[in-house]
Amino acid sequence: MTALPDQPKVAAPLRFDPDPARFRQVLGHFGTGVTVITTADAAGPAGFACQSFAALSLDPPLVLFCPARSSATWPRIERAGHFCANVLAGDQRELARVFAASGADRFAGMRWSPSSSGAPVLDGVLTWVGCTVETAIEAGDHYVVTGRVTDLGECRGGQPLLFYRGRFTAAARAQDGPPEVVDTLLAWPRHTDWI
Repeated sequence: MTALPDQPKVAAPLRFDPDPARFRQVLGHFGTGVTVITTADAAGPAGFACQSFAALSLDPPLVLFCPARSSATWPRIERAGHFCANVLAGDQRELARVFAASGADRFAGMRWSPSSSGAPVLDGVLTWVGCTVETAIEAGDHYVVTGRVTDLGECRGGQPLLFYRGRFTAAARAQDGPPEVVDTLLAWPRHTDWI
């Protein structure tokens, strides 16, 4: 008779209450890309810095972002019915800070070009995604907004700006080589980028 190998010992489950400070600390350890979500309406351009932006679906092409319920920009995006997600480059920290501040004229002195919907594409971004608003669902103190992709920008070289542990930081240089094969992530077949 063959002896079975020792089974790993399982510790008692850990539990920490999700108080706001602990929640912010733990989720701050998840690095995210930084975008500026923009729109344009009769009052002019509007936008805000957003780190809760992600790809949602390839077919149909959908993305999502999560503005705060207190956002002054979100109602303008909702009324306009369209937006542009500008993916910031690692050297655009100051731009991110401008669009993260409330109450300022964020477009003062800002260089940008209109997407096909009129939403601003900011100069120097890595790329951009133009969308129409599909849905908006209240979720706690934020909305979960889905957008149908209508336009895609050119991709320029460079590293993305990240938000990690409460700070803007540039991403480490990506390794060259073939793309990772991960079935559970949205992937572009036969392409070197994945989302």
